[in-house]
Amino acid sequence: MPGNIQTFATQIRQKFGDTLNKCVVAKSELTIEVPRDRLHETCLILRDTPELGFEILIDICGVDYLEYGEGEHSGDRFAAVYHLLSVSNNQRIRVKTFLDSEAPRVDSVIDIWASANWYEREAYDLFGILFVGHPDLRRLLTDYGFVGHPFRKDFPLIGNVEMRYDPERERVVYEPVSIVPRVTVPRVIPHDHRYTEGTDDGEVSSG
Repeated sequence: MPGNIQTFATQIRQKFGDTLNKCVVAKSELTIEVPRDRLHETCLILRDTPELGFEILIDICGVDYLEYGEGEHSGDRFAAVYHLLSVSNNQRIRVKTFLDSEAPRVDSVIDIWASANWYEREAYDLFGILFVGHPDLRRLLTDYGFVGHPFRKDFPLIGNVEMRYDPERERVVYEPVSIVPRVTVPRVIPHDHRYTEGTDDGEVSSG
């Protein structure tokens, strides 16, 4: 189904109708947004409809919209984004669904694409998104004793706990973080020619 992306977008709108919250073409890529309770159904249709034929799930990623765009975003904080590929029809699509801010969860698509297994585990580990129906939803990248989800924007940069090997106990132990938190503010070097615009005293010109 190579060809005009707008034609493809029209076909998707006709196929899914009121199921779509959004259907947007940007930079020659199509993104659709669906309600979280319709995500599984939508993905199944995208895979099993011959003229669509999205047989490959390339990736699943989480998104945290906390403080996104300096307050431009309103609504649910988290989203799950699915990147799909149709080899038979030479087409790609991005599917997004927003999740509850307090308890982000959505149905697993592992029964549709087996490749969702580790993608869903990664999104659970890093963002705390629960994929209902996943047979083995364990952490993937962090330790089993890790506290929190490190890709959330409110996760502290120094973490919540630190771990080390204790030779006396002969095991790994978890302890409170000993690092002192600090904020690093970039400094402008006043006499650097890259920051001067025709001034003689080296001060940065406001333009």
